[in-house]
Amino acid sequence: MDERRHGPRPPRRIPEDRSEGFGERLLGQLLDRSHELPPQLIAPLVAEEVARIGGRDVSIHFQDYALITLVPLPGRGLKVGDPVALDGSPEGYAFLGRRMVEESQADGVRVYVPLVDGADEVGVLSLTLEALEEDDRRLLRRLAALIAEMVISKTRYTDQFFMARRRDRPLSLAAEIQYAHLPPLAMHTPQVSLAAALEPAYEVAGDSLDYALNDGILHLAIIDAMGHGLEAALLATLALGAHRRGRRMDVGLMELYELMDQSIDGTFGLEQFVTAQMMRLNVSTGYLQWVNAGHPEPLLIRGHRVIERLETADRLPMGFGLPAPQIATAQLLPGDRVLFFTDGVIEERGPAGQEFHESRLIEAIQYVGPSSKGVIQTVRRLAATLERVRGGVSSDDATLFLIEWHGGTADHLAELDT
Repeated sequence: MDERRHGPRPPRRIPEDRSEGFGERLLGQLLDRSHELPPQLIAPLVAEEVARIGGRDVSIHFQDYALITLVPLPGRGLKVGDPVALDGSPEGYAFLGRRMVEESQADGVRVYVPLVDGADEVGVLSLTLEALEEDDRRLLRRLAALIAEMVISKTRYTDQFFMARRRDRPLSLAAEIQYAHLPPLAMHTPQVSLAAALEPAYEVAGDSLDYALNDGILHLAIIDAMGHGLEAALLATLALGAHRRGRRMDVGLMELYELMDQSIDGTFGLEQFVTAQMMRLNVSTGYLQWVNAGHPEPLLIRGHRVIERLETADRLPMGFGLPAPQIATAQLLPGDRVLFFTDGVIEERGPAGQEFHESRLIEAIQYVGPSSKGVIQTVRRLAATLERVRGGVSSDDATLFLIEWHGGTADHLAELDT
């Protein structure tokens, strides 16, 4: 009778043990204190947390701007040494592979845990334990994730982490402006990964990039502003801001081109211009759309080989009030990569006057691809190849922006384990 009147009764809740266990208490104290914790106290608090599980010799490393080394974060309670190379070091293996690395030592096990904040890789946490059990591994992964979240949140109001990354080498004023507006230079989700490198890393001026993953659509842009130095950085910043404004207004690619074009023309007139590419990738289907505004054509990579240049009918720079170029499309297959790059990649000349050219870029892609783990290492090795060709000297910015579409779905991440 009651069921007919009031409907079916809700299912009975199964009583569960909600008492605080050791791991929850350890992570909970870190989380509870993180809201008011000054940035300089992250190091001693992390060291104390690690000591609670029997760990010692704690280090935190961040990647440097040139993507060559991992630099130690100084702080009370942390072990600080020299920077370590990304290639060939256990810290580098953990960072590039996004996985825990264990190294047996005479006095225990040295453990290297990647610091991952969502899709962004922050650095590596290192510590030594006498022994390592599966419960320790699970707790360390969660501890590292919480540390990464803290670092990212505190970065908004401290220079401590920026200063650690650049070590003893300052950024130019133009580069300072650029990095202040760039998104993280790497991202990974089950459906898509991306990585970027800007050279010369500490003096980049006119090159910039942007991306956002909005409800299954990955929005991307790569920008090359006319000129050099501070003036180019300001022009690139305007273009990037106009791109974000149009993206957040949810306009189409042709309308986005027009908005950016009008912003540049209205501010700088016909004296300056910007080349760019704006893209949309459906991360569920692999359907790619893009507008090319004066850039070299992107390269489609399948099975570590360049199979196609993604050509467009017209490539019109922005800032001249010209009609928007046509939208180009491509259907990616799972595992496909697309490399976007600025003209500084293929037009730079080496010490002997030789031009890098697209053919040498393709050779480099097909050489480093099979031995590289993921898009981060691939981009970093391509950038290193470019640096060698330049002989350490550059006359223009050069940016690489690599995306890889994995396909599939990420829905399982929203389902709790039973």
